[in-house]
Amino acid sequence: MRNILEPFAQGGDVSGKVREQVASPLDAAADQMLADRAADGDLRAFEVLVRRYGPLMRVYATRVLGSNDETDDVVQESFITAWQQLGSLEDGSAVKSWLMRIVGRKSIDRLRARRPHVNIDDTDASAPECRAPHVLAEVESETEALARVLAALPVDQRRCWTLRELAEYSYGDIAAELNLSLSTVRGLLARARKTLLRQMEDWR
Repeated sequence: MRNILEPFAQGGDVSGKVREQVASPLDAAADQMLADRAADGDLRAFEVLVRRYGPLMRVYATRVLGSNDETDDVVQESFITAWQQLGSLEDGSAVKSWLMRIVGRKSIDRLRARRPHVNIDDTDASAPECRAPHVLAEVESETEALARVLAALPVDQRRCWTLRELAEYSYGDIAAELNLSLSTVRGLLARARKTLLRQMEDWR
């Protein structure tokens, strides 16, 4: 049986750089259905959750950790934990906030693990303030707002924006991945960015 957790163990990335796949009926399924099916061992349902929320989890982890170096590891660890503990999630419709809490805890644990090894002379004086509880709460709120705006975008705009801004694909790679022309990719990205700038104005 194909196991989507294999990339975790092999160091693969199934979070922010996950490739968009051919649409399937599950892609449009509600979180409740996906979480319930994944809790029963449905790997395809869990894979949809990984694609749906991995990029947002990566953004959140990066904001908390202040570095991309550890982000993928933290997100992958979070999905392993989620896969193991999905049976304990009582309300499948709350899977997004549940996943965000998991990645938040993992990120903070990673920060704490750094402390004994940090040279105080090399530490950015502003870092503790940036990761204070009220700032972390603000980051989570901002991430939730971004999730809502992204969810409201037309699917092609959302895919282009995710691949460009989170997965760091080139324009050519996006065009090849989504079978679109370069001009179409540029147009979709321009419209997505315009919408995001307008809708996220309060967070700037």
